[in-house]
Amino acid sequence: MDMADHPQAAPAGPTPTILEAIVTRRCVTASYNRQPVVLAPHVLFNKHDALHVGAVTVERGGQPPREPKLGVFKLDGLGEIAITDRPFSISELWQPDDERFVGKALLAVEN
Repeated sequence: MDMADHPQAAPAGPTPTILEAIVTRRCVTASYNRQPVVLAPHVLFNKHDALHVGAVTVERGGQPPREPKLGVFKLDGLGEIAITDRPFSISELWQPDDERFVGKALLAVEN
């Protein structure tokens, strides 16, 4: 059987979903601490040998947050991650030279 005759499915799972969301600047939905959240992921990075996401929380439990902030989420702690059609703009809170991300980022939004 010739593999060229069978197009491969796009990679699935949390990591490819977050990477696609960063590149396309689209929000993701997920569950975090048993609550639904909408996140604008700005960076995927390695910390303590685990993948983490730096993201602005757009909604938590269906409500906007009291104050905007760029939070850090352990990728394993986010459940049911799905990309949405909802675009996001790069947040003024995003600082690519933040010491948390320098030299650890696998992918980050670009201006």
